[in-house]
Amino acid sequence: MGDPYLQNEVDIGDVGLAVGKAVVAFTVLLVAVMLMVWFERKVVSRLQNRIGPNVAGPFGLLQTLADGLKLFFKEDIIPTNSDRFVFKLAPYLSLVPAFLTFAVIPVAGDFSGGQVDAATGLPLERPGTVTIFGRETFVQVADVPVGILFFLAMSSLAVYGIMLAGWSSGSKYPLLASVRASAQAISYEAALGLSLAAVLLVSGSLSTIDIVNTQAAGGGFGGFTRWNFIVTGFVPFIVFVIAGTAELNRPPFDLVEAEQEIVGGFHTEYSSIRFAMFFLAEFMNTVTMGALIVTLFFGGPAGPNLGILPGWLWGFVWFFSKLLFFLFMFVWFRATLPRLRYDQLMNLGWKLLIPISLGWLLLLAGIRFARTDELDFADSAIGNTAIVMLVGVAGLMVGGLLLSMAARAARTDRLENEGLVAVPTRVLVEEE
Repeated sequence: MGDPYLQNEVDIGDVGLAVGKAVVAFTVLLVAVMLMVWFERKVVSRLQNRIGPNVAGPFGLLQTLADGLKLFFKEDIIPTNSDRFVFKLAPYLSLVPAFLTFAVIPVAGDFSGGQVDAATGLPLERPGTVTIFGRETFVQVADVPVGILFFLAMSSLAVYGIMLAGWSSGSKYPLLASVRASAQAISYEAALGLSLAAVLLVSGSLSTIDIVNTQAAGGGFGGFTRWNFIVTGFVPFIVFVIAGTAELNRPPFDLVEAEQEIVGGFHTEYSSIRFAMFFLAEFMNTVTMGALIVTLFFGGPAGPNLGILPGWLWGFVWFFSKLLFFLFMFVWFRATLPRLRYDQLMNLGWKLLIPISLGWLLLLAGIRFARTDELDFADSAIGNTAIVMLVGVAGLMVGGLLLSMAARAARTDRLENEGLVAVPTRVLVEEE
């Protein structure tokens, strides 16, 4: 486990390589964020029949840079009633976790020759290495053995930046937004973690590079048939996309910044470069979340080596192409979907996403267990798997029905206690 160049005794060259990789990754991520802001503005404007940035630089490419310079030189105002230390600390607690999460994502490498162990499902070797200054390494800042747990830790830590920003401002409007943010994060962290557990179940590793290797090994077109998007049965991917969008506070889940209700959100009292840091963290998290989706469900940099270019560079081409698709998806959500009400946000997280992801995880575990020799329902592993699938799907349907009935009964009791009567939507439509 870990980067190959760190397996033996570490010298000053290894330290220099690690620092160089971190600097390059941070620079690339900053440029990617700048382009993402421009990309979102241009795509949203086209979808809404507008022009978008077109003055600063060719095609408006330098508009984000101009906005950043403007914010950098604006006056930095700190409210009189704020907690000055926490007020200054909060933007860093939002920005730093966004970069640290990106550090565990492999963005390039040649994964076209991976082989998988038929017994364990794990790769026999760890492709994707490149040679830099005579040292073998992966094209990522760090191969953390618990990379996925590291991502969950960083996403949880980022919430503190939002919460402390609202609390330390000394104003009720940012505090309300930060309370919303903490409740929203708790609601969707559970669904996000359960969808990740499905990926870990089929991959057998917490390392992001091993997850990519498992998807790339033993399949055509860069392991397409072994992508976790297919292997996990689509449901964990859908749950992860929805929960990830809520974690990013992007539409239709941007209730933390519901301008019409709470005057701009948790960063209402921030200005100048501190506001820019929150803005930067938001778009940096968007790029990172898209990269995680590509890594966990779509093989990351894995893809066929078509020649002409070096193998590791083809990995970057495939990774960037997949990432661009999901960044467009996030922008598409922003331009087309209306914002949810807060009760709809909570109901979606607790009453739908968490039960579905938990039930699907149990179903995947049952199917994996049925493929072993421990069950004897049928004469073959295929028969055992079919029986487990039938029983599991039936159980999911019954559980969903019972949960729906319980939620409906609870809603009716709550309305009756308040002296109201629940009217089905169908009746309201017919009356109109």
